Amino acid sequence: MKLIMRSEFDNLRLNPNHAYDTDRNGDKQVVKIYCDEKLIAKKIIHKKSIRYFGVPEYKQYLLAE
Repeated sequence: MKLIMRSEFDNLRLNPNHAYDTDRNGDKQVVKIYCDEKLIAKKIIHKKSIRYFGVPEYKQYLLAE
């Protein structure tokens, strides 16, 4: 996975064809986005740090902006 921009992550999350799941464990929260059971992106919030990651081919899953 590689770092992606927040706007790209939001585009993937808001796509009605994608599902997402949230998991919280103490100070750490992870949001994972799936397309047909395949993990395509995730957001990790740890304390005050937020990072967005996507698979190398994540751009093919983006909606037209």
